Amino acid sequence: MELAVEVGISPTLGIRGLLATRDIAAGEVIERCPMVMIPVTQEDALEATVLGNYYFLWNDEFYAMALGYGSLHNHSYHANCIFERDYERQEMVFKAAKAIQRGEELTINYNGDPDDPTPIHEGFGV
Repeated sequence: MELAVEVGISPTLGIRGLLATRDIAAGEVIERCPMVMIPVTQEDALEATVLGNYYFLWNDEFYAMALGYGSLHNHSYHANCIFERDYERQEMVFKAAKAIQRGEELTINYNGDPDDPTPIHEGFGV
């Protein structure tokens, strides 16, 4: 499976991010990432590591770390991608919320809705 993304430098943030290697159509599935489940009882231990910047909220019992490129999406209040939890398959599905041009950074809104302006918590997983 050829992915439409590569790791590069975010043109807006100057840090590592995901860049489109080709044009991506609105609604297109970009990646299905298997998730590693982390019990919420381990939150303190997780937050004490650099991995505390890369996890997702999953449900009341678990946080989850996306394998593949999933945990490398940077945040934007005007994101061009969305993520959906596939609870049955324990996967996170990333899709284009709008057309994305080759070379453009792929971003998600850590609040879940691509245009949700609610401030996010510093150092808190998505």
